[in-house]
Amino acid sequence: MEKSRLDSDAEMLFEQPLDILTIGLDGFADDLSKLEVAVTQLDWRPPADGDPVLADLLSKLGS
Repeated sequence: MEKSRLDSDAEMLFEQPLDILTIGLDGFADDLSKLEVAVTQLDWRPPADGDPVLADLLSKLGS
């Protein structure tokens, strides 16, 4: 059976060094570091800690 282009692209992805960006997943970043995978941990949280009313008020400050 012939490989699809998607399969070939996926294989090429893993033939090069990976540099992973994780968002709020400390355990995932730690595991990747232990495997010597380049990883950058981004400390991201939703605006207003996810409070939709407060987020709406904050969005109006920039207007």
